[in-house]
Amino acid sequence: MPMTSVRMSEELMDKLEGMSEKLHRSKGWIIKDAVAQYLEKMEQREQMLIETRRAMADVEKGDVVDGDDVMAWLESWGRDNEKEPPKG
Repeated sequence: MPMTSVRMSEELMDKLEGMSEKLHRSKGWIIKDAVAQYLEKMEQREQMLIETRRAMADVEKGDVVDGDDVMAWLESWGRDNEKEPPKG
């Protein structure tokens, strides 16, 4: 498994060591877990940006759904005459 090193302030290192003792986990485990969570969060942000750009392109093309149609559809949920989702 590849390795890397990380420089951090003494204050951050103290916090890391304290948490390591509290959790009964190694500092490496905490760092690896933190990096994994950070990368997942960044991937989600990137995906959200891609989806936002696609949505903005749809708006520019005029491919939108009327808000009143959406509200009427939502209000029909759970009723006998539930409407089909509106199309743009």
